[in-house]
Amino acid sequence: MSKPVNVDSSAFEAEVLSAPLPVVVDFWAVWCGPCRMMAPVLDQLAEDYDGNVKFAKVNVDENQELAARYGIMSIPTLVIFKDGQEVGRVIGYMPKEKLKEQLEAAIH
Repeated sequence: MSKPVNVDSSAFEAEVLSAPLPVVVDFWAVWCGPCRMMAPVLDQLAEDYDGNVKFAKVNVDENQELAARYGIMSIPTLVIFKDGQEVGRVIGYMPKEKLKEQLEAAIH
């Protein structure tokens, strides 16, 4: 069973930019209600895409430089990376099926 991994600025290059699989990065914060709503959706998608897509979480309060580097202005924001490049972005809460559509469009 796959779960999103917590990533900080020191691990971002290895875990996200150099990853052999597409990576969905969830920029979130503990105090963010919509982020807490999104967490179980991402857990389900991590299981659905196990072995095909990696899921990572970046706490914006603890990693402000990463949030700034990727222009994160509101949370949750999901940034989809493939081969080290951003290929998609979803801002705000989104139901699982809609999120799956966005993910499929970005990684194929």
